[in-house]
Amino acid sequence: MPAEPYISGEGRGEPHELIRRDGMPETVEGWKAVADDLLTGKCCAFHRNVEISSRYAWLYTLQPASLKWAGMAAIASHHVRLALFPLRLDANRTGYVDIPHSLGRQRLLLTQDVNTIRETNNAIFNDIFWVHLAYVTADDGIACLRTLLGAERHYAPVLAGFEAIDRGRRILEDGASSADARRSAENLIWDGNIQLLEHEQRTLVQPNFDSLSCAFARLVSIGAATSFEVHGLRREVVYFTSFYLYSVTRALRARPWPRITRYDDRWGWLVASVVPRFRRFDADPSLSDASMRRILAAARVLASTPCVPPRTEIPRRTPGAQGTRRPFQLLPSRRRHR
Repeated sequence: MPAEPYISGEGRGEPHELIRRDGMPETVEGWKAVADDLLTGKCCAFHRNVEISSRYAWLYTLQPASLKWAGMAAIASHHVRLALFPLRLDANRTGYVDIPHSLGRQRLLLTQDVNTIRETNNAIFNDIFWVHLAYVTADDGIACLRTLLGAERHYAPVLAGFEAIDRGRRILEDGASSADARRSAENLIWDGNIQLLEHEQRTLVQPNFDSLSCAFARLVSIGAATSFEVHGLRREVVYFTSFYLYSVTRALRARPWPRITRYDDRWGWLVASVVPRFRRFDADPSLSDASMRRILAAARVLASTPCVPPRTEIPRRTPGAQGTRRPFQLLPSRRRHR
């Protein structure tokens, strides 16, 4: 039997404690299973989104100097909940969302497009989270990834990204590194994380975005914005960027009109506006730490009031039967080491 993958706030939850008792997984499928065990088995779209966001935030707090993609993913996933709002129309009194019923509504609500956003968020987690988990868990993270990913063509950009991240991390951890070497290492780490971002956008996001309706594509192009502070309605201009505002001057010179669902348009915005703003945000631990804490706090609140599936889906327990799977508990935050 695998070890319980639940994490409490009483000192448990180090990466190596999440591995099954029969040893570290030796395959991609094994690592994906470990990552999947960190999510509640049956929960609605909104609880799943909160769980995913909190897992990314936890990863980022483990190695904030290296795992920049995880920090960006935590905040991006946190903001995805706004796009999922139309699915909330079919939530019952327990908070459980009936997605099949939601998808049967009129196209006016664009619920199929919203479901595509949900599936995209889930696909990114399934494809990339486990790689980070393996890297921070193994004694030699990069050697572990070379063994797992070396023959996987799909993961070639991810492995290349982690090679750069690992080289930069080792320089930063070497107390004898010069100031120039450390600056070069920081840039190397960012280059590696951008390779992860490019894999995410090209391989996972774009195939799903190609299926979005034209109406939804226009809506998200205008509404797409990134504010890295997770703090209600507060928006500080230096950390805020809008795809529409970024693209409007370029649209005057370009045809067709820019859309966030078009890869080249979106990638230009990400590398020229989103990533530089996150770098400034990441350089201020008081802001980035606060945002991660708020994401984890949201997970704590929802963990205390979990949604449940409709009663007809809950099997009757028999004497001696194993209890149902518990709602996820909060992954512990870690002191920052930059």
